[in-house]
Amino acid sequence: MSLSMYQASIPVFLRQLDNLSSILGIAAADAEARKIDPSVFLNARLAPDMFPFSRQVQIACDSAKSGGALLAEVETPSHADDETSFAELQARIEKTKVFLQGLSAAQIDGSEERTVTLRRRDKETHFQGQAFLLDHVMPNFYFHLTTAYAILRHNGVAVGKRDFLGTR
Repeated sequence: MSLSMYQASIPVFLRQLDNLSSILGIAAADAEARKIDPSVFLNARLAPDMFPFSRQVQIACDSAKSGGALLAEVETPSHADDETSFAELQARIEKTKVFLQGLSAAQIDGSEERTVTLRRRDKETHFQGQAFLLDHVMPNFYFHLTTAYAILRHNGVAVGKRDFLGTR
């Protein structure tokens, strides 16, 4: 049996967004327990030229929702990128999950051969659907998930591989 484009995308996004949500919960509880202003974590970076934690979460959500939308040939929902708390980031994750849950296998399956056009500022990049998912969307999604995790871990939040994988 072959793996469908839907199976390779939407359930993966949903599971990892659930894991990200759990990690945010751990970070919020850690900040409270250690009496650390949550903004310390939300604004933390791994390097000065990298985006802060909050932006990593936003981009992870954006990668999943835009990837799903482009594969399904539907409009990508827009979010304001104005979250300033763990609760607001949790709401962003939830909105993303609700959107993804509304995409059906029928909308995405068959997209592997379809041309997908990614528009960024003044540039358009064209992909075949499968290459778009596997070579662009998934690496970008996991990059920002991993970076968000690493920022928290670097700041002493007790998260581990099991939290990232959702096997705790």
